[in-house]
Amino acid sequence: MKRRYVARGVPGGYRIWDSKAARWWGDLYELCPDDLVVGLNRRVGHGELTALLKRYRALKR
Repeated sequence: MKRRYVARGVPGGYRIWDSKAARWWGDLYELCPDDLVVGLNRRVGHGELTALLKRYRALKR
């Protein structure tokens, strides 16, 4: 099974690539957002996804 979302290294950090829509998803992250990518591919609930987004956004500051 092909993963829809993958983290790719870009200058300055990591971005999440949406292979179905063929575009970047979300923000630029300094650390690799492994948990967030896994959550997106497993289609976790809105609350859990929001918590992961907040966690990785906090790591940027």
